[in-house]
Amino acid sequence: MIIRSASFLLSVTDVKHAPKRVLPEYAFIGRSNVGKSSLINMLTGRKKLARTSVTPGKTTLINYFLIDDGWYLVDLPGYGFAKRSKSERGKWSTMIQQYLLNRKNLACSFLLMDSRLDPQQKDMDFLNWLGACELPVAIVFTKADKSTKNKLHASLEKYRDHLYEYWEELPRSFVSSTVTEAGKEDILNFIAENNKAFREHYR
Repeated sequence: MIIRSASFLLSVTDVKHAPKRVLPEYAFIGRSNVGKSSLINMLTGRKKLARTSVTPGKTTLINYFLIDDGWYLVDLPGYGFAKRSKSERGKWSTMIQQYLLNRKNLACSFLLMDSRLDPQQKDMDFLNWLGACELPVAIVFTKADKSTKNKLHASLEKYRDHLYEYWEELPRSFVSSTVTEAGKEDILNFIAENNKAFREHYR
């Protein structure tokens, strides 16, 4: 799939103000320094569509982007060690949960994980919560270009071994790099497949 148009639509703090649930949505979420904005820009081919920053935690709203007039890419606030107050992070958590639990047109959530790191408990907790809620999820391992092939393979195996402690069947996963654009085609083709299934289901 090739993205031909991508534009910012709106930002919301309450799922009640989100667009009507007529198009499939794909949510992107991860730790606040995992490279989410860079991945969104890479997938859409727009360098400045999502705001990137060296300071974690810049995304504080639910941001909607309309893609090819046929689906929404949804940028959710990150979690982790963003320099925000505990009360503000609590509001983000509530906002994210309300969004994920109430968007019946949510085709998939992409949970981003840094491929260089050992499995992080916050990531595992969030992934397992998605699984317990039976919400569709795929994993995107980011920053693959920053490791050698051997280190990357070892890191991914460690993740898979850890996930098998909780999951009988692992979620779909992708390995990505915003530098080499690794994973771009696979992720977009996955979205295209889900879009087709969504349209067939809601005919």
